[in-house]
Amino acid sequence: MEWKIADDRPIWMQLSEQIAAQIAAGVYSVGERLPSVRELAADAGGNPNTMQRAMADLENQGLVVTNRTAGRSVTQDMRAIEELRSKQAREQVLVFLERMKGLGYTRGEIRAVLEDALKEVEE
Repeated sequence: MEWKIADDRPIWMQLSEQIAAQIAAGVYSVGERLPSVRELAADAGGNPNTMQRAMADLENQGLVVTNRTAGRSVTQDMRAIEELRSKQAREQVLVFLERMKGLGYTRGEIRAVLEDALKEVEE
């Protein structure tokens, strides 16, 4: 996984968001065992304690469960994963709409741009 860490927010939060995005995208599937904290930290080039905090956050969100003998895995709660996907989709749409409004597009023009883009993707 390619980790993108910026200086604008706590690293553990960024790690948590990036793993959550991978769960939402199905990179880590429902019930799949996740790599260990040490493995993830090494892959991200970070501190295991920071990754531990990110994993604790994911657990608090209900996206990851800890099994004492088997490590951590992605939740099997499809409702939690669907809520995550919906939240992330809405965030992306809001960013897009703000940018389009910043370019001076009207509601109708935004719809037209979206329709054209959807046609291109479907072809």
